[in-house]
Amino acid sequence: MPCALTQDMNLDCRDSIGGVKVVYLIEIGNISSVTDASGVVTTITKATGKVFRKYSLIRETSNFTDTLTISEQNGTVFAAQALEIIINKLQANTRNEIMLIARTNVAAVVGDNNGKYWLLGRENGLVLGAAAAASGTAWADRNGYTLPFAGNERELAYEVSSSVVSTLQTPGA
Repeated sequence: MPCALTQDMNLDCRDSIGGVKVVYLIEIGNISSVTDASGVVTTITKATGKVFRKYSLIRETSNFTDTLTISEQNGTVFAAQALEIIINKLQANTRNEIMLIARTNVAAVVGDNNGKYWLLGRENGLVLGAAAAASGTAWADRNGYTLPFAGNERELAYEVSSSVVSTLQTPGA
């Protein structure tokens, strides 16, 4: 049977927390190849001179979802991926970077608050949706940007090994 189940799943410790603390972005066209083993990315090869750009995030503001979408009637399965990042403070250099992101498909390596990293947009990339800049009204309101990304992939996001994360900002050879 080609879709045979392979493992039991037991209750685990209650030691997982929500949230995203960092996102690395690169233009999807600058990824030459991705290698994985058992659902974990072991290598990301980047185009010559290209790097992932690191976006450090404010705690408890950003998130991602990876929704497995199944149609029994059509015999299809795919993962709808969504990433929302919040960047505080309206400023020209951030605005300029957002305009560049808006014009291309990106892949994202997302670092969660459990010390795990996940690759979104592996094959098809993520597209920036209706990004919003807001000044806020009251002094305590956010002044900044909301960046919603969306994409569809054949499978759920792959975990990225820490050895790969350590090379994301090293230029491709």
